[in-house]
Order: sequence, then C-alpha cells, then structure tokens
Amino acid sequence: MPQAKANTGKGDAPEKRVWVWDLPTRLFHWSVAALAIVCIVTGRLGLDWLDVHMRCGYGVLALVLFRLVWGFAGGRHARFASFVRGPAVVGRHIAEMFQKDAPRHLGHNPLGGWSVMAMLGALLLQASTGLFATDDIFTEGPLYPLASRAASDLLTRIHRLNADVIIALVAIHVLAIGFYLVVKRDNLIRPMIDGRKTWRGPALPAEANLPAAALIAAICAGVVFLVVRYAPVYLR
Repeated sequence: MPQAKANTGKGDAPEKRVWVWDLPTRLFHWSVAALAIVCIVTGRLGLDWLDVHMRCGYGVLALVLFRLVWGFAGGRHARFASFVRGPAVVGRHIAEMFQKDAPRHLGHNPLGGWSVMAMLGALLLQASTGLFATDDIFTEGPLYPLASRAASDLLTRIHRLNADVIIALVAIHVLAIGFYLVVKRDNLIRPMIDGRKTWRGPALPAEANLPAAALIAAICAGVVFLVVRYAPVYLR
C-alpha cells in the first residue's frame, strides 16, 4: 500500500493542508474518548450511576470493535498497516524525536501507533471484562451468569485494575500531545477535528468508504446488542 513518507518539514515545496484522518476515524476518536471518560467517572460515583456506566461500556465495546475492523478497511492512515511498526523502527524514532530536524509523519508516528494499539487493547479488555463483573451488591454484568464465581471475581478485579491503566494511558496521550504542540510545533489536535494537516511534500489522499463505515458500525453495534441481550438467555 503506498504511503506518504516522513519528512523533515524542510525544502522548497510550499506547505499545504492535506487530508489525513477520514471522518469515521475522527468520529470514533472523539466518541470513544467521551464514553471512556463517562465510564471512568460513573464507575466511581456509586450505585446510582452504574446503569449509565454499563450502557457507556457497551458503547465503548461497539466502538472498539468498529475500530479494529476499520484498521483493515478504513482510510489510508487509519489502517494498522500504515502505522504499526517493528521494534527497530520504533527505537529509531525514539532516538530521533528530540532532534530539531527529526522526520515528521503525516499519520501516526511509530511510537504513537503503538500507543493507539495499547489504548485499543486496554479499552477492549475493560469493556469485555465488564460484561462478567459484579459489585457483589446489586449490579452484575450481562454475562455474569455464564461465568463461575471464581472467574467472575478475577474478571472483576482485572476490570477495576485496568481502569487505572486506561487513566495512565490517557495521561501519557495528553502529555504526548502537549510535547508535540509546544516542543515540536506540531498540532495533533486540529487534524483530528477537521481531518487535515499542514504538510510539505507529497501526500496521498485519505480516502474512506463512508457507506462501508456505516455498515461496519451497525454490525458491531448489533453484535454487542445481541451478546448483551440474548447470550445470557441462550448460553446458560
């Protein structure tokens, strides 16, 4: 798959605004961020908020499933193949990132790519373990009846501990954005809002099939609905 190469931002070519993030990727980013924040907050507010907490968790699960599929079917820079790199490339990027003339990346840089994967993995673990979790008082996840008590206790413990992992990943993400904005003079927020990035050099368009994205999102939401609604009834 052709990709826009990293550049240093130097040269005679004029800067231009190029498309980098497709609409489904941007909608996913802000939607999952909002739902994750609500989940974290409501998970600490007590029993009155657990219904909201669980419903937002279902939304997070559907969104993460969508993003996993979109990582293969999405726009050019949304695909995992465009930003998931091996240890050597990541190490070289880390060694170069503090240099003044370090290469720029149109999409996710090699380290940022793995931070995306870490966040997706943590969110998937959080949402899936929540399906089996219990507070031992009033609330149980929809798949709690399918697990043994020992398994549910373990998954509940993971669910609680992993919430702190997600908070740590979010903090690192925010600090990285601040580093690139202040030190590297590279605004990573605006492109995730309007889809375009200031770039000097060749860049292939970030095309995306919007009907396909809508169909994938509907299927992922439907899968989560069927699992939550009917799995406890038919799999017991």
